[in-house]
Amino acid sequence: MSSTYGISDLSSIPVRTEPTEKSEMCTQILLGEHFTILEELPKWSKIKLQYDGYEGWIDRKMVTPITKREFIYLSEKPQTVSGEIFNIVQQVDHYRNFLIVSGSTLPHFKPKKSTFKIADIEYSIKGSINNDQKNDDLRSKIINTALRYFNAPYLWGGRTPLGVDCSGLTQIVYKIAGIKLPRDASQQAQLGEHFSFVEEAMPGDLAFFDNELGEIIHVGIIWEKNKIIHSSGKVRIDNIDHEGIYNIETHRYTHNLRLMKRIIPL
Repeated sequence: MSSTYGISDLSSIPVRTEPTEKSEMCTQILLGEHFTILEELPKWSKIKLQYDGYEGWIDRKMVTPITKREFIYLSEKPQTVSGEIFNIVQQVDHYRNFLIVSGSTLPHFKPKKSTFKIADIEYSIKGSINNDQKNDDLRSKIINTALRYFNAPYLWGGRTPLGVDCSGLTQIVYKIAGIKLPRDASQQAQLGEHFSFVEEAMPGDLAFFDNELGEIIHVGIIWEKNKIIHSSGKVRIDNIDHEGIYNIETHRYTHNLRLMKRIIPL
């Protein structure tokens, strides 16, 4: 009988809205992120990601089972997160090398050895690892991390430097800073403290944008001097004012500003 719980030992796993390869990708599971298995078909598993509660279908061959005890442990313990855009990971005592992306989770991380463990298999990692920082460092960390994604292509459902959507960018950048955000822009807009003027914004604050129906459809990270980092076609830097995002290349407004939120307390 299959496990009720699983974890990713792959760099990323595509999560689809329906159990077919033809279905759109709605999000991705990064290395070390764990999930509950809600339903199983011969070739597909419906999962619920523990990190943000997102649900969807993944290929059953990509499921690495874990016990309920391990699932609870991983859910309750603070997790270490990779900070480099790419890190090289090697299975200890083997020659299985592969790349992981920023925002990957490293269960059972041991700082002195730079190792972590997934489903009883130990891995070593090279490169910088996320460490806890004080609030006065978080804003710089968020901006510096977001800038590393500059020019990454837009990908619906993407959460990696190889392809990322607008809310995937904000979620992963904040994850690397140690702050948990929901997956979708409309969910992220429900968090934090509202403020009214762009001039009040601090680097790392979030701005949300709506469509003609008033639905939140876009999010970006406010930088200094009325700049915003966001994923639209690619991860780019544009101007922001009280009307919305002004594309500096096409010289026109592309997104209508709905509200701004401060997630990091002063």
